[in-house]
Amino acid sequence: MQQATCVFELQDVGYVYNRRQVALDGINLTVWEGEAVAVLGANGCGKSTLLKILDGLYTPAVGNLRVFGTDIRKIGADVEDTHRFHRRIGLVFQDPDVQLFSPTVGDDVAFGPLQLGLPLPEVRRRVEAALGQMGVEHLRDRAPFELSGGEKKRAAIASVLSLDPDVLLLDEPTASLDPRTKWVLVDMIVQLARQGKTVITATHDLEIVPIIAQRVIVMGENRRILADGTPEWILDDGAMLMEANLIHEHPHRHAALVHTHAHEVDSHHAEEITHPTPSG
Repeated sequence: MQQATCVFELQDVGYVYNRRQVALDGINLTVWEGEAVAVLGANGCGKSTLLKILDGLYTPAVGNLRVFGTDIRKIGADVEDTHRFHRRIGLVFQDPDVQLFSPTVGDDVAFGPLQLGLPLPEVRRRVEAALGQMGVEHLRDRAPFELSGGEKKRAAIASVLSLDPDVLLLDEPTASLDPRTKWVLVDMIVQLARQGKTVITATHDLEIVPIIAQRVIVMGENRRILADGTPEWILDDGAMLMEANLIHEHPHRHAALVHTHAHEVDSHHAEEITHPTPSG
């Protein structure tokens, strides 16, 4: 049996903004090839910072990070290694406007392959494949500013898929989307994982977690890992989710009876949260 490849190995990784604001503290984490991982946490807990470190945009202030077995600091010191690294790992930012800067969607999707110096026929093939995979072929000649929020998200993912990375890092991909677009995007994330890609999704949307992830990492508000386990185990631990500020208790009155239900923090008290019951 072939041994699984270690994609990311973090040992006591920390990151500090402006030399005083702790963004990550003592992160120990190993991610294996082909895993579908959700990184759960409230706003400000360090999810986005973690993805940027995994993508090589930030270098750990303390601790060690190995990517595909190589120290991240050695990768940054060698131009060829850096190019090879960025071919294998793609980050989709929470704000798609960060990634969509060309006159048309087609130009944005072609940008990465062109930067790799690929022949034009191969660039065209990759553009068509990425647009088709995200279902946005009809947006090829549209300007990014003309798109809806959901269309921008899908175009941004296509611009990363055109690089054919082994690893996809998705930062709050369903944030601010209408329900229909949200579930279209969730289905696309599932399909990418089924293709064998390593997919790490940062989110605080508990509803999508059992669908997109086999493994869940919970970040606490102390910027440390609070829990690591299956979606069923994580979502069944209401006390831990409240500690992470992912759900809260809110009192309800039914006639003379007052009791509490757990709610997602951003649910506006719309409905009671239900968690899957662990098997066995």
